Amino acid sequence: MPIYAYQCSACGHEMEALQKMSDTPLTDCPVCHASTLVKTVTAAAFRLGGGGWYETDFKSGNKKNLASNDAPSAACGTGACPACK
Repeated sequence: MPIYAYQCSACGHEMEALQKMSDTPLTDCPVCHASTLVKTVTAAAFRLGGGGWYETDFKSGNKKNLASNDAPSAACGTGACPACK
């Protein structure tokens, strides 16, 4: 089951919920009890590294072997994410 991130637009409370994809989205904030919870966009929590079918079968040319240490950083450039620090 996926983990969804929510944020209350009334009080700013942030939370995560383990839900089925078919479940209806949560709406009630557990802190302020307002019906203002909205799903937030988050990044995937894993990265496939090393060799394997995802590395060798679906990439071509210089796109192979992205797990090497000389790969460019994925930093956003704002200083706000862990990759920038």
